[in-house]
Amino acid sequence: MSGSNYRRSLGTVSLTAVGLGSIIGSGWLFGAAKASHLAGPAAVLAWVIGAVVALTIALTYTELGSMFPKAGGMVRYGQYSHGSLAGYLAAWANWIAIVSVIPGEATASVQYMSSWKWAWAQGLYNGKELTGSGVALASVLLIIYFVLNWFAITLFAKTNTAITVFKIVVPTLTAATLMLAHFDTHNLHSAGGFAPHGWNAVFNAVAVSGIVWAYNGFQSPLNMAAEARNPRRSLPKAVISSILIALVIYVALQIAFLMAVPSQDLAKHGWSGLTFNSPLADLAIAWGVNWLAILLYADAFISPSGTGMIYAATTSRMIHGVQENGHLPGIFGKVDPKTGVPRPALLLNLVVAFIFLAVFRGWGSLAEIVSVATVISYITGPVAVMSLRRVAPDLPRPVMLKAMPVIAPLAMVFGSLVLYWAKWPLTGKVILIMAIGLPVWAWYELRKPWAELKPHLKAGVWMVAYLFVMAFTSFVGSTQYGGRGWLPEGWDLLVVVVIGLVFYFWGVRSAWVNPSLTQARAEAEAAAAAADGDTAVATSA
Repeated sequence: MSGSNYRRSLGTVSLTAVGLGSIIGSGWLFGAAKASHLAGPAAVLAWVIGAVVALTIALTYTELGSMFPKAGGMVRYGQYSHGSLAGYLAAWANWIAIVSVIPGEATASVQYMSSWKWAWAQGLYNGKELTGSGVALASVLLIIYFVLNWFAITLFAKTNTAITVFKIVVPTLTAATLMLAHFDTHNLHSAGGFAPHGWNAVFNAVAVSGIVWAYNGFQSPLNMAAEARNPRRSLPKAVISSILIALVIYVALQIAFLMAVPSQDLAKHGWSGLTFNSPLADLAIAWGVNWLAILLYADAFISPSGTGMIYAATTSRMIHGVQENGHLPGIFGKVDPKTGVPRPALLLNLVVAFIFLAVFRGWGSLAEIVSVATVISYITGPVAVMSLRRVAPDLPRPVMLKAMPVIAPLAMVFGSLVLYWAKWPLTGKVILIMAIGLPVWAWYELRKPWAELKPHLKAGVWMVAYLFVMAFTSFVGSTQYGGRGWLPEGWDLLVVVVIGLVFYFWGVRSAWVNPSLTQARAEAEAAAAAADGDTAVATSA
């Protein structure tokens, strides 16, 4: 099997660097400004809420990741628990969410360049989206990301760990320096107070300001589980540590941004009227910290490029997982035996990244699409983890939390709320993108005999229904979240909570022992037998 060509060379530190390097990408360069634009000083709480949501959902995936330490793990779990339909929809949503991050990181780097003093640099971005020259430069960055992944996983690990160290130091230094340069606490209650646009704006910021996008990086270690030396120990540590470290950094950056905004700009424009092409660098220049601005301009290449490189790696493993699920041609499951890199999958993702770059040319528009698609992909984790406890209780679970029966439905509710907070019509648009992927599933599945196809449809209909119900709820929801107002404010959130719980229990009851789960069980037993054999040989020697 091609997957055997992966090299188990990543330890806990490397996997944590993968997760943290994914989380700290372009989000720290733009997230604080966009969240403040939507929620004012209450944006600090949006980062905390986002971390709680991500951590709750991540806990469900750490159990799954330790059970199935395979490449592209995030696209496999729904297939194992519910078969081809639910598995494919989950994989499609996850892949869309992750592959679109790659052009987003390139866009972020180029957008920061537009604040340079030279005319050619200022011509890269027109205030809303990249210009033709901006797209061309972003395309060059995309190629660089993929070239760095082309040769070997060990080169990737060494490069990424070094970049991640830089990515931690620079945001921390930026937050501290801005706080020392200017720390105006009056900004917390001027321009409309702590929550100038209401608490619904805080929730909206969680969904679309890049916060969900940022924390989504926790899944990168899971997608590279096949290359982990000791996945049972290192995966949970890497996932949880990366979220908690990132939370501290992002909150510090948000506070620094809020206090550093010049009071005259705030009085004139308010939080929603602030316009910064390169937010943190612009503030550094405003307070005379020019060396920090230069450092930020340099890091605007390094941080997003590091994240883009990671996602180029993880998305190729996801494509490999989709192929093994039976929904892509066999060539995309091939792994180069010399380098341990799935090169055909890398090429496919490069093409798709170019398409996204051509259609969505601004960081903000990409952040919105990525965030909502991410939330849709999240809902399978809570359902899959408890489904597998029901239908396959005997499978080894190196990570098994006693509180999972509470955590899983809570994670489903959180994911449903964030999806609703994204506001109509954005929710409808992204759910439509999910539907675009169905013809690929139909091409591979509808040719099967009805008796073989029926259980997959029966087990997956809950997820199709969930997407339609959530789209309809968003459409008829309160005007605070872009809906028609047929659901009063407050009651709409209660309705979403009930919807999340109903579909959670429906999804768990829909799981079945399908062929993919049977195959995964056989592979796990073979791996355990091989490990026992190695232990016996070592003992006798």
